[in-house]
Amino acid sequence: MENTIARHSSETNFSNSQESTEDDVQSLKEKLRQLEEQNDQIQKRLLDAAVANSNYLQTIQKLKEQNQQLKEPPLFIASVMEIVDNLALLRQHGSNQEVITHIPVDLMGELEAGMRVAVNNAFGMVKVLSRSADVRARVMELIESPNTDYNSIGGLNKEIQDVVETIELPLTDPQLFKEVGVEPPKGILLYGAPGTGKTLIAKAVASRAKATFIRMSGSELVQKYVGEGARLVRDVFQMAREKAPSIVFIDEIDSVGGRRTHDGTTGSAEVNRTMVQLLAELDGFEDRGDVKIIAATNRIDLLDPALLRPGRFDRIIEIPMPDEKGRFEIFKIHTRNMALDSDVNLDKMVKMTDGLSGADIKAIVTEAGMFVIRRKARTIKMSDFMDAYHKIIVEEHDDEPHGMFV
Repeated sequence: MENTIARHSSETNFSNSQESTEDDVQSLKEKLRQLEEQNDQIQKRLLDAAVANSNYLQTIQKLKEQNQQLKEPPLFIASVMEIVDNLALLRQHGSNQEVITHIPVDLMGELEAGMRVAVNNAFGMVKVLSRSADVRARVMELIESPNTDYNSIGGLNKEIQDVVETIELPLTDPQLFKEVGVEPPKGILLYGAPGTGKTLIAKAVASRAKATFIRMSGSELVQKYVGEGARLVRDVFQMAREKAPSIVFIDEIDSVGGRRTHDGTTGSAEVNRTMVQLLAELDGFEDRGDVKIIAATNRIDLLDPALLRPGRFDRIIEIPMPDEKGRFEIFKIHTRNMALDSDVNLDKMVKMTDGLSGADIKAIVTEAGMFVIRRKARTIKMSDFMDAYHKIIVEEHDDEPHGMFV
């Protein structure tokens, strides 16, 4: 009896001890999990602190550099007038003071007469500066090519072929001209009525040509102050030569290239000076290099005869109003992404638009799409084209004011 009670008591104590041990194990596991979470949080904080410390160090370094720059004396700009052995004659900008100074060893090979240099108070050359160019000239460089190619131009296959032979071929295959013994053409003049595709051709050239494309309007070259326009023309062509091979496109050239007259005002004299500088750049004493010129105008009758003579523009290409085949191609180009209804008759639209330009046809197609959007439909019907034709062509022509002399 006593043995049985002792055995039962021993088993009870063992069971209680086992349960207590399991509780301790669970408690330790829970503490371990909490410690692991705390460790993860501390590691994350340490990582954030390391990143913040790195940012602070970078900020401190940047502030130190800025502080050092503020302590350094400013530099002056001077032009190199003459180089003799290891000496250079400099002329300081502003004061026009001329000094002779030694050329540093690291600048000995790259220094040439006419260059701009930065000098300190003792007229010691610190660095060579880039050539001076008007900011207005630099912003004329086209960085992104337009999404226009020759397939987006209808009815001008012959004219496009002339442009390709004159502008693109000398840039892509100059060896061909050397073998034939022909000097490659330098430039073309596109002329025709408004809306016929002159600027569109220039956009296609910019998209296709693997060259620097510089575009400007003729009116941008006409400046207020004396000499500003001529300097801008000079800077544009200087930049074109530096970035050669390059193409310079001058739109509305009649605004600066009109017949030279003098009415006694400084305005006309400034336009004439700009015009003379443009003539010198097109066919002057200095070789233009691998720079091609495209000019466009809708008033060729206003241009100065000096611009039209051979040697300045090798080809003068007329961009005509589209014929029946050309108008059909233009309609196909502008409607290729449209959902046309089965009743749409493009041949009828081609006959109706006789005498209209490509820009007029594009306006008709766009307005037809607007009629569809207005009625919240998805397909374009023939009635939409008819309504667009009457709105764009008939109504606008009826609303045009009559001239003074009828």
